[in-house]
Amino acid sequence: MSFEVVEEHTNNLLGRREAKLVVHHEGAGTPDRLTVRKLASEHFKSPIDRVFVRSIATRTGGSSATCMVEIYTDTKAAEIVPEYLKNRMLPKDQRVAKKKTEEEKPAAPAAKAPKPVAEKKAEAKPAERKEEAKPAPAKDSKPLAGKEAKAAGGKEEKPAAKEAKPTAKADSKPKP
Repeated sequence: MSFEVVEEHTNNLLGRREAKLVVHHEGAGTPDRLTVRKLASEHFKSPIDRVFVRSIATRTGGSSATCMVEIYTDTKAAEIVPEYLKNRMLPKDQRVAKKKTEEEKPAAPAAKAPKPVAEKKAEAKPAERKEEAKPAPAKDSKPLAGKEAKAAGGKEEKPAAKEAKPTAKADSKPKP
């Protein structure tokens, strides 16, 4: 696995060097952060605890990854690195997972307590009875008018749409 430094910038205000690396990984997957961190540490001759990998990006199907790396001048300057980035630099077995507090865990299942089966059946039966209570309309009877139709059927039929009027622009100007 080889790499090249594409860009390098010194940020004196934050006490670090910012570098853009291209890591070539022919026939292998995208390198993990630990590997890139070790390569950058050896190249810039800096202790590994002061090197942080900001990002690694590989184009689909590509064999090279673009990496953004920050190398701090001392450990005090490295304190500005966010905790989530420091957590990413650790091996997977040493990472700290974000866990819910003990108070939240018992409260969540209590809020989502399932309803007993008997209550579910009782809720379903009244809905069935309402459907059965509606009388079926007779084929020979006349449709009910106005408020009576709303009370019996629940919905009122809309009157037929008005006939479409021709547009005024087409008829207003005669063609020469």
